[in-house]
Amino acid sequence: MTQQWQRIPSRITDVGGIPVARAIPVKERRTIGPWCFLDHIGPTRFAPGARGMNVGPHPHIALQTFTWMLSGEILHRDSLGSEQIIRPGQVNLMTAGRGIAHTEESVAGHPDLHAAQLWIALPEAHQDAQPRFDHYPDLPRWQEDGIALTLLIGEHGGHLAPTLRFSALIGLDLHNDGQTESTLSLPLDPQFEHGLLPLQGEVAASGQSFAHEELLYLPPGTPRVELTLAPGARVLVIGGEPLAQALQIWWNFVSFDREAIRTAAADWESGHPRFGEVVGYAGPRLSAPPLTGI
Repeated sequence: MTQQWQRIPSRITDVGGIPVARAIPVKERRTIGPWCFLDHIGPTRFAPGARGMNVGPHPHIALQTFTWMLSGEILHRDSLGSEQIIRPGQVNLMTAGRGIAHTEESVAGHPDLHAAQLWIALPEAHQDAQPRFDHYPDLPRWQEDGIALTLLIGEHGGHLAPTLRFSALIGLDLHNDGQTESTLSLPLDPQFEHGLLPLQGEVAASGQSFAHEELLYLPPGTPRVELTLAPGARVLVIGGEPLAQALQIWWNFVSFDREAIRTAAADWESGHPRFGEVVGYAGPRLSAPPLTGI
């Protein structure tokens, strides 16, 4: 494996009552292009009668939340009044901008759950944008060398995803849906840095296997990567132009300005109307932890 490539183990954390593998931000790497958060949820099956995922009302600023659903269903509600179930093969995208609140819940009758949840930091010029919510049930899909590719956001191989974006980036899902091992030489934008995270099954890059829940970081200047997927295996590829300045990340907030995060934390705790109210969710809203390091 190329020496400049970096292997990064995920850390296990809790989201909505279930364990998830967090690939970024971790101490080894905070961002990959504008991608600043990547959680791999599942695959898991909840016990009969269990509630499953249940994340109460919580706020965001200056980012987009991005959910790629693989199995099960999640109900999204937000303070704009959006109410949307996301199903396998679909993307939910919430643009927080100046401020929004939302909830996420498993849907009754769907005990399986497998998804990737990510954040995209908005460029400085758009960090105070109007909040919005978009749902993408149809995405570009095609086959190459026995591997099914789904373009989640950005451009690749002459395809353009409809997903709203504010900066140069890519999100791509590769799935070997056949019965034999398949290898694909995947071209990459050399201006981008990239991250690769297997979501299921056995995946190798340039002949080297990934460890369980291991992220592979590829720096700018990498023109392509050879990926080998066992039958049923799946890998997520994200990338973008490296950020020109350090991004501040605290709890559910990101910003290039520490003071903006301090203000957002105070506004959430005081019930400021900038975040609005999530209607239809039965339960208390989340409280911010003590403000430290900002």
